[in-house]
Order: sequence, then structure tokens, then C-alpha cells
Amino acid sequence: MSFKLTYSTMFDPPDELHRRFEEAVVRVRASLGARHLMHIAGRDVDGPATIANHSPIDGTLLGTFAAADAVQVAAAVEAAQAAFPAWRATPIAERVRLARRVAALIEERVYDIAAALCLEVGKNRLEAIAETQEVADFFSGYALDFESNGGFDRVLPDDPLKDFRSHNRSVLKPHGVWAVVAPFNFPLALAAGPTAAALVTGNTVVVKGASDTPWAVRLLADCIRDAGFPAGVFNAVTGGGALVGEALVNHPHVAGITFTGSYGVGMDLARRMVAGAWVRPCIAEMGGKNACIVTAAGDLERAATGIVRSAYGLGGQKCSALSRVYVADAVADALIEKILAAMRLIRIGDPTRRENWLGPVISASAVTKYEHFCRELVAGGARILAGGERLKTGELARGCYVAPTLAEAPHGHPLFETEMFLPILMLARVGCVEEGVARANASLLGLTAGVYGDAREVDYFLEHIEAGTTYVNRPQGATTGAWPGYQAFVGWKGSASTGKAIGSFYYLPQYLREQSQTVVE
Repeated sequence: MSFKLTYSTMFDPPDELHRRFEEAVVRVRASLGARHLMHIAGRDVDGPATIANHSPIDGTLLGTFAAADAVQVAAAVEAAQAAFPAWRATPIAERVRLARRVAALIEERVYDIAAALCLEVGKNRLEAIAETQEVADFFSGYALDFESNGGFDRVLPDDPLKDFRSHNRSVLKPHGVWAVVAPFNFPLALAAGPTAAALVTGNTVVVKGASDTPWAVRLLADCIRDAGFPAGVFNAVTGGGALVGEALVNHPHVAGITFTGSYGVGMDLARRMVAGAWVRPCIAEMGGKNACIVTAAGDLERAATGIVRSAYGLGGQKCSALSRVYVADAVADALIEKILAAMRLIRIGDPTRRENWLGPVISASAVTKYEHFCRELVAGGARILAGGERLKTGELARGCYVAPTLAEAPHGHPLFETEMFLPILMLARVGCVEEGVARANASLLGLTAGVYGDAREVDYFLEHIEAGTTYVNRPQGATTGAWPGYQAFVGWKGSASTGKAIGSFYYLPQYLREQSQTVVE
């Protein structure tokens, strides 16, 4: 390519990007309906069950995917367990080389993978390309991080002994088999990021993707297989959480787990990982009820742009999506008008088409939830200012389309506490930044947060907000938009189990345990 794909590229995409993506869509559509296998012990294998994967865009059959049972999950874990000793002993340079090879393959296939993501998840072309490129950056970035830290092997000072030479060393070592459980909304990146971290640090991996999006994990498996990883080091299984997920996380050989999903499931997994014979690591990212505060001194143009991008991008189906706006009463009406004006510009439809910014939600069950929440908004005293309905005209009737929704609600409305994971934004008026921060913090979740205000208000926000990822006066997204190497992405409180960020200096050590070594001559 004549340009580098980054987060910034998505805001000013060159024509070459669009041309390459459209060519890829043609290629990928020509391959629809194929049978896709799982990857266990270095082989692509069938399963006892099948998942028929349909696009939320128009119901097209994307393919049929082999699904595992408990026996195959056990085989995947046992393959990873058998591969662990040799992989742990593999020189750092070789692990890093293989990780970089995956990154190169992702970049070679970026448009075809992005086209598949667009069809499977319903995200627009820029979101799909960004997610795919993010995966390449995870593999190359974590490889560089591990390499530059010398594999986290540190020589410490000798003990000050008179008659002996006592040498000290601290080394971080891998745990063993690492389970990765990924969600539907970023099915490639949130499978690949933890996988890259686990593999480069010397763990072996079994990954399970969401049953709504099995294609993404299969495409990741293709890249890891083709990069030349040894058999059993990486394994991918498909199936629902009740059978496949339970069999995976309950297997006694699973030494650690990374989970991305709901607060309820994440907390259950964390408790289970603590409750065994010893505490096993659980890196859980558990969603958000993300808030933005707009003060009377805030730039309303920037605020409206950032609010709409964060609330409605990918149909609000992001853990970082904006869910709550607290706006100073003095400027509330003006901000509402600007938000409504920006919403009217949103083009909704087939997200493979260049002109459409917003595609469908993931499934018919998501549409049902949307309709339920819209009824709850009104029942709780909210006033729906825009949206609030399923979209069923023309081609939209074939897919899972809903209208972006803005509702002004009283502070006590129960949906201010519910993560809806849909394009529904709630707004309430406040008197000052201090009240806005207090209301933003009145949630058990603390993933992302944003503010638009002056220097004093920004300082107050950054000092007092209870969120791990914060954005200030940012038109690119009020609460969304982390990119590896530029922003760490972390949750506080009920949004995460470790308080350490994806893509940060502190991420890789979570996949390792420390051993102190003292050797006396």
C-alpha cells in the first residue's frame, strides 16, 4: 500500500483504501457458503455440530462452521498442554519472529479479512479495516514489547555477603495453557490481542469466539497456522458458551483466562478462577456504562461530533460506547440541537457500501432488546428525541436495523444503570462539572469517560473521574477510539479485573508469573 493504516487513516481514508476494500468484498462474496473447520493440535478438524452463520445485513448465509463438544474442547486443551514445555523453551527470538509473521500475514490479507468482518458483524468498512489492522499491531507491538524488555529477565544486585558470592535474578515465566474467550463485537481483535500476548510470552492458547461470529476466529487461525506455529501451541474451538465455554474454562489444565464480555459472566469467571486449589489469573474486561460531561464552557461542535461517533458507531455495540451524557443546563438545548443535526446526517444501510456509516445490530435478538429498552425509556419518564424504532423500509427489512436513539431522561431512570449495548443514548441536565462527575461515577462500571470543558473543569474531571480510559475535548470520539501504541485501554471498578490496560506497558506481565532466583557460589 502507498499509505500506513492507522486510527488516523480512518478519519481521512484515501481512495486506494476504498478501491481495495470493494475488490475484496467481491472476492469474499464469491466464497460465501463454504464449510469452515476448527483448529486443534495443528490440524483443521470438523466437529459434531454445525453453526449456520447468517449476515445481520440481509440474512445471507456466510458459511457453516464446525462446532465442538466437550470432548473436542478437552482435546484442544490437552494439545495445548502437551505443546507447552517445548513452546516455553523456544528462544524469545523465535517466538517474536513468528508473532511478526502473523502481523505480516494479517496486513497482506487486511482487506479480505475486513470484508468478512463487515459481512459477519455488520460494521462499516472503516471500522472493519481498523479492527483488522489493529490485530497486526497487537502481534507486532507485543513482540516488540517482549523483546525490548529482554523477556522480563532481570539481574539483581548480589547479596552483600563476606564469604560467598550470592547472585540474584528475577525472571517472569509463562503459566501454561491460556484460554481466550472473545465477544462478537470485535471478534478478531479481542481474540487476537490476548492470543498474541499469551503466545509471545510463552503460553499456549485455546481460543473460543462468540457463536454469532465464528468466521473471525477462523480467519485468525488461518494466519497463525500459516505463520508456522508448532502444532498445539494455538487452538481454536467454536460453539456456545453453555457447552463449549463452560468446558473450556472448567478444564483443570487451563492456567489462566482472558475474557471480554458482560459484567455478570466476567465476575462469575473471576470468582471461579479464585476458588480452585490456588488462584489462577483472570483478565476480564466487563463492559461499561460510559459517560460524557459537557460543561457550559465546552466546545459544543466538538462535543456533538464526538458524542455521535461514540454513541452510535457500530450501533452502540462497543464496551467503550457512549451511553450517558450529562450536560450543563445552560447549554443543554443547544447541544441537543447539534446532536440531532449530526444524527440526521447518519446514513444507515448495507455497511459494505461506502455511503453507509451505520449498519445493522448483530442479531434479531438484539433488535428485540432494542425495542424492549425503547419501551422502558418511555415507561420510566424519558422523552425520546430521535429514533426509538426498528427500521423496516426497503432493503432494511431484510436485516437487523434500528434507528439511532437519543432520549432525555430523569436522573432516577433505571436505564442509567443498564448497559444496553445498542445505539441508545440517554441525556440528563446537570448544574456543574462536579455534579456531572458525581453522576458519572454513580455506576459499578468504570471503563471510559469523556469531558468537554475548560482547563479547570478538565483538571477536576481527570482528578476525580472513576474510569480507566479518558478523553478530553475530543471530536474523534467522546469515549471511544483507543489504538495500540497510542492509547492504553483499561477499565476500573466492575469494568475490569486487573486495572492494567490492553496495549500498555503493563499488559504482558499479566500473562507471566515471577520467580526469584538466588544462586550461591
